[in-house]
Amino acid sequence: MRVVIAGAGSVGRSIARELLAHGHEVTLIDRHPAAMRIASVPDAEWQLADACEIASLTEADLGSCDVVVAATGDDKANLGVSLLAKTEFAVPRVVARVNNPKNEWMFDSAWGVDVPVSTPRIMTALVEEAVTVGDLVRIFSFQGSGTSLHEVTLAPGSAVAGRTVREVDWGPGCFLATLIRGGEAVPPDRDERIVAGDRLVLVLSERADPAALQELVAPGPAPR
Repeated sequence: MRVVIAGAGSVGRSIARELLAHGHEVTLIDRHPAAMRIASVPDAEWQLADACEIASLTEADLGSCDVVVAATGDDKANLGVSLLAKTEFAVPRVVARVNNPKNEWMFDSAWGVDVPVSTPRIMTALVEEAVTVGDLVRIFSFQGSGTSLHEVTLAPGSAVAGRTVREVDWGPGCFLATLIRGGEAVPPDRDERIVAGDRLVLVLSERADPAALQELVAPGPAPR
């Protein structure tokens, strides 16, 4: 797979190293000479240019790449790169970094973005996951589908605890993707019994009722 990454800062270089380690072909583009630390990613192709200019993207042969990653620290630049990649070069998949969560609403198909990645939102979700039990936490939204991935750590006394998968009615537009128990993923077989402490990974569509689902997995009343 050929990937072009706009932005050769610490984020862009880290992504490049991971992709190269998995055998992919990577080109890094940055307009700042100081960012061109070729020694830190020697196997990547490097281009000193402004990724928001069509001429630069043409030189990088964007039309032949499989994925573009807009990974600069500037949301305006990331949106510009995404729009050009999709509209001018028909890149199949565009992934864009969201630096300011207030701008997240703009990172959609109208700007050529297939997958927005908001580091603050991901970190918030991980913090919430670490400190809450019984609360439904949104981990990820699938752009353009109205579908999202949620997780909850099942608390003692929940209406779900002690039931088998077949006995639980998750409601419309929701299904159990997997259980995480003792650090291992457990297939949600119909006869698998769900117990307190399990982490449930749920997929919700637009038809799902998060409030009803939250009530289903909420902790039961404290014992007297």
